[in-house]
Amino acid sequence: MSNYLPLYAAMSVLMVDAVIEVAFVGSMVGFLHDRAGEFFNINAPDGAFDLHGKPVGLLADQGHTSNGAAGTALVLVGWLGLLTIWYEKRRAKKTQATSHSGIFIFWVVMTVLSAMLTLAALIYTFVLTAQTNDQSIDLTVAAANPEPLMYPLDKWTPENWFVAVLALPLAQDSDRSKIRNNLRLMRGWRWNLIPLFILGLVVASLAVWELVAGRGRRSRRQADSKEKFRESTQSQNY
Repeated sequence: MSNYLPLYAAMSVLMVDAVIEVAFVGSMVGFLHDRAGEFFNINAPDGAFDLHGKPVGLLADQGHTSNGAAGTALVLVGWLGLLTIWYEKRRAKKTQATSHSGIFIFWVVMTVLSAMLTLAALIYTFVLTAQTNDQSIDLTVAAANPEPLMYPLDKWTPENWFVAVLALPLAQDSDRSKIRNNLRLMRGWRWNLIPLFILGLVVASLAVWELVAGRGRRSRRQADSKEKFRESTQSQNY
């Protein structure tokens, strides 16, 4: 009889972390569409102006990829995994099967692909953040392109854009506070990709191990059946 307890435990933690990741990314998207979609008041030395909340070159694909990786881990690995294991246990009780079904094999493939997708999202997000790091907003250019125009220079991840905005002389302390709070969430979903990948890899490893172990149990059962048949044949001959 297979013991699915390690898989249950690993999947439960993975699902919780995936929900956290989706929530972090969702909060960033909400901030971009809400307050950041308006403008920030800037007290520049040459005169105050309003800076649009988003630049022209805002990069968002890494957020979509991370959200997709978390959603895949939650649905295809987590929920589908729970249903698949329930089906396997029910099938084993009814048929005494020791090998796994095609549904289980499909789910195992999904766990591997999900871990690979999370790894791709992790690498993509960190590389893109590093490539656009240490950029600053040119006040002269920004003042020449006030709201409703967007800042035209460079490519920006949301995280690096708001780091640069924080370095400006913001007129409202409330804006500075909101940006800092949302920056914590943006950094949170980026760093959370690391445990999300590790947990996904653990689930994939356990799933592959269970699949291999199931085939081993089937081989042993077939060998035992052949041995019993051979012994019964020999006893009949005597």
